[in-house]
Amino acid sequence: MVGDLPRRLVAEAIGTMLLVLFGAGSVVAALVFGNGQLDYAALGFISLSFAVIVAIVIYAFGSTSGAHINPAVTIALAAGRRFPWAEVPFYIAAQLVGAFAGGLLIVGGFGRRAIDPGGVGLTRLGDGVNYAQGILLEALGTFLLLLTIMAMAVDRRAPAGWAGFMIGLAVAGEIFVLGPSTNGSVNPARTFGPYLANSLFGGDTPWAQLGVYIAGPVIGAVLAVVVYDVVARPARELPEPVEQGAAGEITGAKEPQAEAAQQELAGQIPGARAPPDDRIRDRVGHARRRWHLGRRG
Repeated sequence: MVGDLPRRLVAEAIGTMLLVLFGAGSVVAALVFGNGQLDYAALGFISLSFAVIVAIVIYAFGSTSGAHINPAVTIALAAGRRFPWAEVPFYIAAQLVGAFAGGLLIVGGFGRRAIDPGGVGLTRLGDGVNYAQGILLEALGTFLLLLTIMAMAVDRRAPAGWAGFMIGLAVAGEIFVLGPSTNGSVNPARTFGPYLANSLFGGDTPWAQLGVYIAGPVIGAVLAVVVYDVVARPARELPEPVEQGAAGEITGAKEPQAEAAQQELAGQIPGARAPPDDRIRDRVGHARRRWHLGRRG
């Protein structure tokens, strides 16, 4: 991450706003143009929309703020000592503000249809899914997400350039599985923003289920960080930093002492010649040959 805290908070707010706008917004679009019905094929397009916007936000703001765009990610990274706890409240506040702004933009774009039947793309438990099952499913989905983040974005040995793509696919994968049961939030901000926007415009909002979308993602995210540190990349097995030269190409100008040592070595070894002596002798020999040829002519 680079930049001061205010700039990073703006990046988090914009990133979360885009996530809600194009992620939850795809739910509204599917419901509006599907006459209020959402089949599994539509869920596939919703998953793709989430995957694309997550990847774009990571590539756009990952180097600025880390592109958490998810309070569960921020808390888990802080629990794993990879993010300062002092900045956690500010990050979460920025993410919630951005999510609410995304919900407002959905309403602005779709009008009343965003509320009914769209519900601003909010998340709710499916038929037959109880509170405990919802927490378990959300925890499992967020576990997959954080495991991918740890492997592709946090681990310094991860292949460069793949983080956004693979994290986006992880989001799509969990929505494929969790979508019919919990709508696959794995992000408290993604749930909070549409909830608040929907309530503001008089929509039916299941606030009693908000705890599912807070407890599940936070539990799953923290557990994934712990498991990754203990099982996948134990700290005791991380390689020690190596000196330049063993790690890669040596950069910088050659020191003057190296040339002096070469000259001294040439004087000590019989028959050895320094490179400048070779160049001088070649020039003298060439001049002599030209002089002899001139005399013959």
